[in-house]
Amino acid sequence: MSLSANSGVADVEPAFPDPRHAGREGLVAVGGDLSPQRLLSAYGHGIFPWFDDDRGPVLWWSPDPRAVLAPDGMKISRSLAKRLRRGDYAVTMDTDFQAVVESCAAPRRGGGTWITPAMQSAYLKLSELGFAHSVEAWCDGDLVGGLYGVSLGRMFFGESMFSKRPDASKVALAYLSRQLTVWEFELIDCQIINDHLKSLGAMPMQRGEFLDRLARNRRKSTRQYSWRFDAPTTAT
Repeated sequence: MSLSANSGVADVEPAFPDPRHAGREGLVAVGGDLSPQRLLSAYGHGIFPWFDDDRGPVLWWSPDPRAVLAPDGMKISRSLAKRLRRGDYAVTMDTDFQAVVESCAAPRRGGGTWITPAMQSAYLKLSELGFAHSVEAWCDGDLVGGLYGVSLGRMFFGESMFSKRPDASKVALAYLSRQLTVWEFELIDCQIINDHLKSLGAMPMQRGEFLDRLARNRRKSTRQYSWRFDAPTTAT
């Protein structure tokens, strides 16, 4: 499998059973490692890892339906639009990937985290190879929100987001969506639909359609290595 800059992803061979045969919850496979090759194979074929204990096997999922967001289809609420106009947060890309992942991995209220140390290491490696990317929201020099995910072809596969200040992760997503629209990306994969994602514009897509879109996406080149915004990230 090629990991060269701007390579297509058609040569990422599947290392998993066909996800079309999985149940609606989407468990495709159990076991394997979190190597860059296996992770890229998974994302390229509509599968992602999700488990909560490094002592157990890796679980691989492809749920039906899939939550997706068109880059130009994010819903901007009145309050978020006001915050974007004010420029409450400075927003960067690929400035501190590790800090974003660590912040996303911090235990949430009422529960733990599924972003285990092994997961953190695996995505940091993907970042070093130029396939995983972060968006950071800053306030007075402090990291207060952000998100990270994997990019292949013209799709961005969102993994997690966090906020320490009001709307910080939404601001990060708004800037990312705007940039991906400029770059002619087709979809942001949000994995599993929920009310929060619906409020941002995410829609359910049947797994078969999503996998068909992925098959076409594997023929497209990947925008690899460090990302930067094409336009200023403060309101005008």
